[in-house]
Amino acid sequence: MNTDSAAAPAASDAIRDAASVPALERFHAVIPAGGVGTRLWPLSRAAAPKFLHDLTGSGQTLIRATWDRLAPLARGVMVVTGEAHEGAVRRQLPDLQEQDLVLEPEPKDSAAAIGLAAAILSLRDPDTIMGSFAADQVIGPVEVFQDAVAQAVATAATGRIVTIGITPSHPATGFGYIRSGRRLRVEGAPDAHDVAAFVEKPDRRVAERYVTSGRYLWNAGMFVAPVALMLEHLAAHEPDLHAGIMEIARAWDTPQRDEVMARVWPGLKKTAIDYAVAEPAATAGDVAVIPGTFTWDDVGDFAAIARLNPARDASGITVIGDTPRVYSSDASGVVVTDSDRVIALIGIEDVVVVDTGDALLVTTTEHAQDVKKAVESLKARGADDVL
Repeated sequence: MNTDSAAAPAASDAIRDAASVPALERFHAVIPAGGVGTRLWPLSRAAAPKFLHDLTGSGQTLIRATWDRLAPLARGVMVVTGEAHEGAVRRQLPDLQEQDLVLEPEPKDSAAAIGLAAAILSLRDPDTIMGSFAADQVIGPVEVFQDAVAQAVATAATGRIVTIGITPSHPATGFGYIRSGRRLRVEGAPDAHDVAAFVEKPDRRVAERYVTSGRYLWNAGMFVAPVALMLEHLAAHEPDLHAGIMEIARAWDTPQRDEVMARVWPGLKKTAIDYAVAEPAATAGDVAVIPGTFTWDDVGDFAAIARLNPARDASGITVIGDTPRVYSSDASGVVVTDSDRVIALIGIEDVVVVDTGDALLVTTTEHAQDVKKAVESLKARGADDVL
């Protein structure tokens, strides 16, 4: 596989030249902070996506918690987010360096976001090992997560793209899976395995078989890799996308940044990093996996919020909000409110109530995934003011 030699050296050359530098000293974390989280409407909106909310009652937004997990390990942390979220992200992350904030004019999915981060980092230091970790995941304990990241960095330093797969707690049908292969012998990474294959979201029967086998992990979209290798695979499988992000990256630290970004970014292909890089790289034998034994949740709907925030008293109701006024009797579920309106729940189980200034959602945890349908319907009706 070939790539632009002026933009990114051959991966094998970069890895050989950097071999004498400890891997973690070359590690730069990347936090893609995109997506609206439509299943969390009306709490999550286009102007205030879920990573800007405290969904666990910890006092931290999801992006702040992500930063705090990664910053102690990395020589730097880059954030890729939408232009509309610049102010909120800066307020959440006051230590974020100007050179490490990448603003997207419009969302283009993960391949463009992560690819541009890799391209910028490669031009600044071609020996960089990057790690991409979404801004909207709940993880713990932090120490166990950090050990997995350190193992992933050590494995990436041997010339592989590394994913951290989550040990399944149940036969989930909403996630893709990773089938692990042979154990690898990597110093500093005793849990590293080869990736045999990435597989799509299974049905219930297949998911049960995956979990029983012990060979499958949830695909959480965490990737650690030498930037040269990441770009090499992107060039091989999405050459137009690679060419576009490299053009932007060359202008990034110059006065031409805005002009080039405005001209090139809108034409970039929308595709996920899994399809553009990870899956073809696995077929080529270039992907490894570190099993993550930490707890992990992508907070995909209000049922997840109820699960992450069990009721703290005998009421059976989980309440999230600064000024909650909730009365319940023979009820269970979750209430999320940012108003001082009284909410009374009587004789109803597994209810979800989300009360905001301009929208009210009432559903059940069983139907929490269907909230996205309401968003799609509102959008079709032109109700963009509440989206």
